[in-house]
Amino acid sequence: MPRLDDHPWSGPCAKGAKHRSHLRASARGLEAKVGEMITSSVSGPSPLVARSARGTDPAHGPVSAGVGGRGSSGHITSWHHHLLQRSLVLFSVGVVLALVLNLLQVQRNVTLFPEEVIATIFSSAWWVPPCCGTAAAVVGLLYPCIDSRLGEPHKFKREWASVMRCVAVFVGINHASAKLDFANNVQLSLTLAALSLGLWWTFDRSRSGLGLGITIAFLATVITQLLVYNGVYQYTSPDFLYIRSWLPCIFFSGGVTVGNIGRQLAMGVPEKPHSD
Repeated sequence: MPRLDDHPWSGPCAKGAKHRSHLRASARGLEAKVGEMITSSVSGPSPLVARSARGTDPAHGPVSAGVGGRGSSGHITSWHHHLLQRSLVLFSVGVVLALVLNLLQVQRNVTLFPEEVIATIFSSAWWVPPCCGTAAAVVGLLYPCIDSRLGEPHKFKREWASVMRCVAVFVGINHASAKLDFANNVQLSLTLAALSLGLWWTFDRSRSGLGLGITIAFLATVITQLLVYNGVYQYTSPDFLYIRSWLPCIFFSGGVTVGNIGRQLAMGVPEKPHSD
């Protein structure tokens, strides 16, 4: 009895199966080639893109440079906009703190200004608020800049609630310097020094913050000594050359406080673009 596969119509089916398998193999080969092309295009630029990047293609070179230039210019503009905003906020903070804190010192007769330079609003000389505002802007911008340069971003207690508590403690330290009565200024100075270091340890704990606080305290103390020496204003009962011995503690804690405000304002701000 003849077998089914011996009939003539079984031949074309076998040929069709072979043809279909050949098509599938060709499709797999084409897919592999397309995958290789996509991989090579992602891993490295095409020759046309490379020539355009080098500026050798006159048709595409200027367009590429224009798009890149507009993007870089927009990034620089955004960075300067954020810098101006932070500077204005820090200046305003410095002005407010100067008016409030200097009021305590003047009311307690710790700081004495000549009668002709006393303003009527907060019993302070007119130049004190703008000078303190400018110093606050410089210090507040300097802290995050130094953190970035040192490669040590400050991550300790980075929230506004902590910053506000730091401001409250700083105001309390300044209030204590005017209100507390000690047997001598040395005891008061040691107490304020401990409070100032406690403020740094509680709200900062960074080496850059400690170093900048000490530097700011030193420079501010020298400037204040020169101002008092030239008769701009004076302190009652000076025991550290022309000023009170606890004044560097106020400058240190103030630098740490304004630095924390500047760091908090710098969060989420794009880094300064580097020019090629």
